[in-house]
Amino acid sequence: MAGRGAGGRAGCFGNPLPAQISPDTPAAPDSLEALAKARDRVQTFFDQFSNVACTEAVTQIVLAQKGRLSYRENSAYDYQFLATSEGGTMKVTESRNTHNPAFRDPGRTLLITNGFASILLVVHPMYEASYTFESAGEESLGGATLAKIHFTPVAGATSPAALRLRGKNYPLPLSGTLWIEPQTGVIVKLEAQVDSSLNELGLAGLQTEVRYAPHTFHDPEETMWIPESAVIDVETPRQHWRNLHHFKDYKRFNVGIHEEIGQSR
Repeated sequence: MAGRGAGGRAGCFGNPLPAQISPDTPAAPDSLEALAKARDRVQTFFDQFSNVACTEAVTQIVLAQKGRLSYRENSAYDYQFLATSEGGTMKVTESRNTHNPAFRDPGRTLLITNGFASILLVVHPMYEASYTFESAGEESLGGATLAKIHFTPVAGATSPAALRLRGKNYPLPLSGTLWIEPQTGVIVKLEAQVDSSLNELGLAGLQTEVRYAPHTFHDPEETMWIPESAVIDVETPRQHWRNLHHFKDYKRFNVGIHEEIGQSR
């Protein structure tokens, strides 16, 4: 996450910080099977299927009192996501090349958000000791019955999300809910927020929702559930921002795609 203009710069959901050792806390028994399947899927995604490119549409919104729309910008980007694991840590790299620039109000402070694919790391085995999980029953979503699992951060443990402010990273103690297809371990939706006070950083609240959808890659044929949309909502005592991200036209990363995205337009 970042502000542009008078608000300075910051970053959220970027590269995870190195894992730390924390005591294991078991999940509720009725959620263990769905959670274990989800862990396997998330590890496979980051190990084998995370090098992708797509088109990203971003809407940056400023809200006034009572949620009234104050300002809106729409942009489109060629987006590339790359994840690598080395030495027990995960490195996540994103790049964007402007495809359709928005009209810019130079005096306007907007929120810059990125790194939504890496929020799945809350379920990755690397961060298993960083969260406690408990069953929250079931819920019907899109005609499917999904297992709901709440997660909360372990005090002092590593978070895969960080706020970057004035050149410094501040780990975010995320808590939230996962919606998991119990037979396959597919994560259909993830909601997260920061419950502890961020007043010392000038933030009054931070919430995000990421939805996932199946996408079929070819040669070889593989279907993976990957981010389809993301919403992040951030409030300060004087500002309220909401960013909407939509992802489409996914392709596996290769040299040709890299060269195309890297070219100036």
